[in-house]
Amino acid sequence: MHRSVLLGVMVGLLVMGNAAARGEIIAYDDVRIDVIAEGGGPLIVLLPGRGRDSEDFDEVAARLAKAGFRVLRPQPRGAGQSKGPMQGLTLHDFARDCAEVIRHEGGGPAVMVGHAFGSWVARMTAADYPQLVRGVVIAAAAAKAYPAGFPGAKELSEAVRKSGDPTLSDAERLTYLRANFFAPGSDASVWLKGSYPEVDEAQFAAGRATKQSEWWGGGKAPLLDLQGALDPFKPRAMANEFTDEFGERATIVVIPNASHALIPEQPTAVVDAIVAWIGRLPR
Repeated sequence: MHRSVLLGVMVGLLVMGNAAARGEIIAYDDVRIDVIAEGGGPLIVLLPGRGRDSEDFDEVAARLAKAGFRVLRPQPRGAGQSKGPMQGLTLHDFARDCAEVIRHEGGGPAVMVGHAFGSWVARMTAADYPQLVRGVVIAAAAAKAYPAGFPGAKELSEAVRKSGDPTLSDAERLTYLRANFFAPGSDASVWLKGSYPEVDEAQFAAGRATKQSEWWGGGKAPLLDLQGALDPFKPRAMANEFTDEFGERATIVVIPNASHALIPEQPTAVVDAIVAWIGRLPR
């Protein structure tokens, strides 16, 4: 633990669905991280996708807490009450935020669960702070590189921005969400709230400012690759890329009837896969 870091804590009671959770502000330097904490047991940290807040995990967090885990949800800088510099960042800065949250909780080690861009931060945390991370769940991550001739990369990148653009009408945003993020039959309207354009911009810039090789493999941590079977960001030709690259360190689970949103689409299947995988990790 950094001895120079001063941690401040403000505690208040929150109610998340049917599960009581506590809100804490973890402070270091000029950064304040708003953390939703619930449950008790082995530590799990949940990180949302790019430009999203951690309330995307409401149902998953409640189910994991009920399953016997201590579940922390740090809000990204700029979301909730989280504050800190938003320019000139790399993924190492966001990993530091996670590390301070884990240290405040006693040092873990934690299982990191990152949705999409959140998995970049989770893997960066595992690479930078291996002693704090027990394993990484990569939920709905895009392919490392799209196959030659893949037609949708530019369109998918544009869809990420427009689906969270508050200047567009709900109807326009739903068009992007349904086409690129949610499987047929899933309720895409749940993502009309919880998007932060300034967070999206800062995270996009931080990703571009960090070499993929620094975070892609998550250090030496065990990896669980959770894929939505209908996720356009993970072409089926790339479905086995993690086991091809990392062998037995990686496990792949494909969730039916889910696309890139995954977490709100199939929370029960997501939790079941995470709990089963954690049960097989070395203690």
